[in-house]
Amino acid sequence: MEKKGIFTKILAIVGTVLVWFPILAPILFSMVVFLRAHMFRFDYLMPAELFPSALAGGALLLWAALRARAQRKLIGWSLGAAVILLFGGQGLAVVTGLASGESEPTGWKMAIVLGTIVGYALALVAVGVGGVLLLRDLFKQSREAQV
Repeated sequence: MEKKGIFTKILAIVGTVLVWFPILAPILFSMVVFLRAHMFRFDYLMPAELFPSALAGGALLLWAALRARAQRKLIGWSLGAAVILLFGGQGLAVVTGLASGESEPTGWKMAIVLGTIVGYALALVAVGVGGVLLLRDLFKQSREAQV
């Protein structure tokens, strides 16, 4: 039985906001610094640093998707990929010596670790898109019921 009531909608809204926060925060902070200091600074590690927000939001979105029986695969697989890519990248940084400073942050080692961070950010965007699609599905149903 599909549950598309107010509780599911609240889960989806809060989850979507928490998932998009780590993606949008570095962009907004970069714009503020650029407008004030006329220097472009972008913290590409901030989405990884804000992982607790992304994980909490992803869990809420997955819960809402399971209740509504909509967008389960997109949200679930993307959230799983984000977690694996983030922890996999951290593990690679430790194994290659980049985390401890044992090796220089150049070459193929750095490219692989940065690739996992980019993959994590893209997977997080996919979770956020799934959240937006879930919200669309949830609120479309309530509008159709009113008409």
